[in-house]
Amino acid sequence: MRIRVGVIFGGTTVEHEISVISAVQAMNHMDHEKYDIVPIYITKDRVWYTGHMLEEIDIYKDFNSLKKYAKKVNLVRKDNRFLLTKAGLFNKEVAEIDIAFPIVHGNNMEDGTIHGYLQTIGIPYVGSGILGAAIGQDKVVMKQVMNDVGIPIVPYLWFFDTEYTGNREQVELDVNKLGYPVIVKPATLGSSVGIGVAKNSNELREKVAEAIKYDNKIVVEKVIENLIEVNCSVIGNYEHQETSAIEEVMSANEFLTYLDKYAGGSKAKGMAATNRIIPARINKKEEEEIIDLSKKVFRTLNLGGVCRIDFLIDKKSEKIYVNEPNTIPGSLSFYLWDPAGKPYPELLDTLITRAIKDYKNKAKKTYSFDTNILSLAGLKGTKGLKGIKK
Repeated sequence: MRIRVGVIFGGTTVEHEISVISAVQAMNHMDHEKYDIVPIYITKDRVWYTGHMLEEIDIYKDFNSLKKYAKKVNLVRKDNRFLLTKAGLFNKEVAEIDIAFPIVHGNNMEDGTIHGYLQTIGIPYVGSGILGAAIGQDKVVMKQVMNDVGIPIVPYLWFFDTEYTGNREQVELDVNKLGYPVIVKPATLGSSVGIGVAKNSNELREKVAEAIKYDNKIVVEKVIENLIEVNCSVIGNYEHQETSAIEEVMSANEFLTYLDKYAGGSKAKGMAATNRIIPARINKKEEEEIIDLSKKVFRTLNLGGVCRIDFLIDKKSEKIYVNEPNTIPGSLSFYLWDPAGKPYPELLDTLITRAIKDYKNKAKKTYSFDTNILSLAGLKGTKGLKGIKK
């Protein structure tokens, strides 16, 4: 019997379309002899749909037409089964799934939001747990955690939007101490959305104004001017981690932009369209340090499934900094695993198999008690129940 995999994608996020690309890529590469694929598309207005036509990228060119043909559904648990039921009065069963595979990007989705729902209904799912997803999405919290365990990060500062609007002069003084040029980022977004480089206070105001459109928490980092950007993907859990080939990413801009990442000119290529060199042009010592740091970041931040860890290397000092993890990376970083001897179908199979194994191991732990202490005689502190009895 084939395993029924519910691939969840889309959602209310500025990275909605990137999620669609990543999910369609994955669905097209899954082993159809081993898995029944059930697409679960979440629109930008939070409505869930299913239907096999959702496996084709062309249908997303017109989202309104899509709604006419796909079935509107809810994901629920019933009698220990995980069902997609038709939205409406009668809750008719549309499909059943055995495991969820969230391929979502960005705030409101990748940040633990979808993970929390899946964990609440108790369905096995691929990827990091709630904590890892939440930390991995917040650039401030992840830096604080990494700094605490000695993982090298670039000098930075952060502030809330209200702190900036209420005391802009102090923020600018703090940035002056950090030293220009700086890179300004929304704290909880990915795909280079809302990011900009500032070389002076005037440009800082402009870049902060742009970042504040997307987030209430802003990160300002010191720019590494003699820069090499490299990435390494990790598969695993807290017990075991496996690393991919290391890529060197190329950009004509001051940082890898949204267009660099996704506008590669080929249909549904996603992050696979980025200009890159594999393996990265780094020495053996740097390669070993990046592999060790990738595993350390993965364990420290409670990550799971497949992630991509992004690094910054100062060519002059040869110092390596961790930039950030991507807890559900664009295109699931398949382009880093193929050179490492793991083709995309095998990568997907590994992720699903590991998620099922982890789910079974977690099921052995105690999460609740059979005893209901509220039914025990002599329970104190029940004054408020008298009103209910009356």
